[in-house]
Amino acid sequence: MTVQPITYTFARYLAAKRSVDDRALNRHVWDSLLHHLRTVAGADRPITVLELGGGIGTMVERLRETPDIPKLDYHLLDAEPSNIQTAAAHLLSGHHRPHTQPTPFSILPDAYGEPDSSLRLSLYAADYYDFLQRAGSLAPADLVIAHAFLDLLDLNVALPRLTEALRPDTLLYFTINFDGATILEPAIDPPFDALVEQVYHRTMDERLTAGRPSGDSHTGRHLFHHMQNAGIHVLDAGASDWVVIPQAGSYPHDEAYFLHFIIHTMEGALRHHPDLDSARFATWIAARHAQIERGQLVYIAHQLDYLGIYPGKTPAHSA
Repeated sequence: MTVQPITYTFARYLAAKRSVDDRALNRHVWDSLLHHLRTVAGADRPITVLELGGGIGTMVERLRETPDIPKLDYHLLDAEPSNIQTAAAHLLSGHHRPHTQPTPFSILPDAYGEPDSSLRLSLYAADYYDFLQRAGSLAPADLVIAHAFLDLLDLNVALPRLTEALRPDTLLYFTINFDGATILEPAIDPPFDALVEQVYHRTMDERLTAGRPSGDSHTGRHLFHHMQNAGIHVLDAGASDWVVIPQAGSYPHDEAYFLHFIIHTMEGALRHHPDLDSARFATWIAARHAQIERGQLVYIAHQLDYLGIYPGKTPAHSA
């Protein structure tokens, strides 16, 4: 039996969802990415990767653990300095050093190091839009990754701003894009369960960050056309649902914490929402935490992965 945490940290949540993401990532899209990476890899230079919203570096670990991966010059961006500090401590094992030379993006990282002969890693603590403005051009990038990140942005603005800075033939790997289904079983009060889900998704659609729209509860299904509108050719796509189930009354790895964090997040988003009776909602939240503690809760979130390539701007036809 698990116990509901007294405190929550986002870094532990990111670590706890590593195993959930590992199961969820679409294998076909992942294999397609690896195929394209090995196609563009050359003996003379590593592949330059830029990850947006990279958190504590779980995608770095995932690629490092992949057999026969090409050498990588990896640049990880996250807006939270604490995530970058955690990533540096974990991935660079305390051996990171100042980077005094310009990086491929003309921005000095907050931490830099070479964890092994196949990976050079630069870590940046910066906002997405600020990084793009300061970098000016992302032309050196061979691959841009956004993992569980694009559904936090206004893609009408964010994707065109990104492609403006890319060189032709840049690969784009966009994963774990939420697509409008949060499933919690067993039911507690089916009509109220449905209302909580509906209102929770609406908070994603109405979210503002620094005055900007920053979310879409159906990013997964909308992303295909956002990519096309930004000039990105979609190579592959597939479902990447989170599915967390108990096994013999408990959850593997640290997935009980992951589930408690999800319920805690829903509570924080909806605690004072005018469309929900506060006492009834508090009882509902307590019941969901209790289901996790008893090893009963099943959690499913529907998401989509995409692999694309940016062919470059189409030249204007002369009259």
